[in-house]
Amino acid sequence: MKKFRSMVLISNGDSSQAKGSEAVIEAFHQAIEKYDLGSEVYVTTIPDSSSAKAQPLVIVYPEAVAYGPVMNNDVDYLVSEHLYKGRVAERLKVSDPFEMKRISWLLQRTGTMPAENRIVLEYVGVIDPTSINDFLTHDGGQAFATALEMEPQKIIDIIKKSGLRGRGGAGFPTGIKWQAVRDAPGDKKYIICNADESEPGTFKDRVILEGNPFSMIEAMLIAGYACGADEGYIYIRGEYHDALEKITNAIQASREFGVLGNNILNTGFNFDIHVHSGAGAYICGEETALLESIEGKRGEPRPKPPYPTTHGLWGKPTLINNVETLGNIPPIIQNGADWFRSQGTPSSPGTKVYTILGNVNKTGLMEVPMGITLREVIGIYGKGMKSGTFKFAQTGGSSGSIIPAILQDTPMDFDSYRNVGVSLGSGALLICDDSNCIVDCVRVLMRFFQVESCGKCVPCRIGTDQALEIMTAISEGRGTMEHLAQLEWLRQGMEEFSNCGLGQTAGTPIKNMLDHFRAEVEAHIKLGVCPAGICSMGR
Repeated sequence: MKKFRSMVLISNGDSSQAKGSEAVIEAFHQAIEKYDLGSEVYVTTIPDSSSAKAQPLVIVYPEAVAYGPVMNNDVDYLVSEHLYKGRVAERLKVSDPFEMKRISWLLQRTGTMPAENRIVLEYVGVIDPTSINDFLTHDGGQAFATALEMEPQKIIDIIKKSGLRGRGGAGFPTGIKWQAVRDAPGDKKYIICNADESEPGTFKDRVILEGNPFSMIEAMLIAGYACGADEGYIYIRGEYHDALEKITNAIQASREFGVLGNNILNTGFNFDIHVHSGAGAYICGEETALLESIEGKRGEPRPKPPYPTTHGLWGKPTLINNVETLGNIPPIIQNGADWFRSQGTPSSPGTKVYTILGNVNKTGLMEVPMGITLREVIGIYGKGMKSGTFKFAQTGGSSGSIIPAILQDTPMDFDSYRNVGVSLGSGALLICDDSNCIVDCVRVLMRFFQVESCGKCVPCRIGTDQALEIMTAISEGRGTMEHLAQLEWLRQGMEEFSNCGLGQTAGTPIKNMLDHFRAEVEAHIKLGVCPAGICSMGR
């Protein structure tokens, strides 16, 4: 992927288009060609982020200078001044404080890309993950020291006030879960870090564990102190050999330093961490199947209720958070709840770590404020589509939703997505263009669920198998309209009656397909053709 010297974002939503943004975009391309900057400047579009008064909005990086409103006859001056001569085009700058506040997230440049805001990933790639001294040099451990000076309930109150929600996909309020464990009766409690990252296309937890393993230890120490636990487990995906080595060495170094074990820092607080490596079963990412696995049993989900917060590991109250959720804990304790709430959206504060894959020019990892849109992700971080036009994205691996192009301007936060009938998932973004077939995509997903089902409950075991048979029939030109009714019936049955989240979400791709791509599915059935040319259709 070619590296550009500058990036230009141009608002191109409905309001901006009404004010001439398309002409502005064309004028930018002409001016860039005029000044021979085509190899140095990358231009992309974003949804309307400001009020109508500042539209069309133009933001130029790496300086993060906002201009607006910009008309087509302003473009030559802007390109000449900022991109060619290297000085701010003062006449066009956005100066209104209200407008600057609205677009403030776009002007944050704390990460490696425009608007990236690293909290969980702040020290990944910065510190030496094998050195506890380097971790401490970069203010590591300060949050735990701060927590030790607080009453445990005060810590939980801060987490509640921060609005942090679980980053595994469900979005459950983290502080409420911590409170439930603290309030649960019993003198033995556990803290578990769920690092069984098995969703296809997701690797954010691996990067965190490999890049800053000490942050997980610090977060679990804070959680243990707040919830009244003295023992923790990190359940890590068996294939993550480097991450396993890093976290194991970090635990040993922490013990030697005196921040794990008995009477930590002479405070009377005892806490130690064990590592449990999984055996590759996708189902063990489900929290109760994970508990069964740690206990040496077959990794099958438990009926709920009771929930792990009261009846978890070996029947004791247990807090289970995933890697990204725990990664937010030390920064929140160190900087405060209000600081955390200043980022993201009111109902989904903070940032989200995403992996972006698929048909985009740039793939990889990013951490951005909650509320960003798919259009912005593709344009800013993916550097645009590699070919074709955007058709759909799958969020959160296999158990996430399929997001059609019509929803690409929906804010990516828990509630906004829920309101339009989709889910945010764990953070894997598979971007697909119009050369992809929705039927083939869902068929592959059904195959995944059929293989990974533990088989304990009938709705999931039989439902995934029958759904795969139907999707295969449609992809081979043997589908009927009755099959669509059967798929809907199977989906509802799996969602309502499956024992765990795997079965309950296995039908999500089917629902998204029938809601947003029914015409394409019916083309396979009624016309006997695959519009994308992917399915065999009897060939």
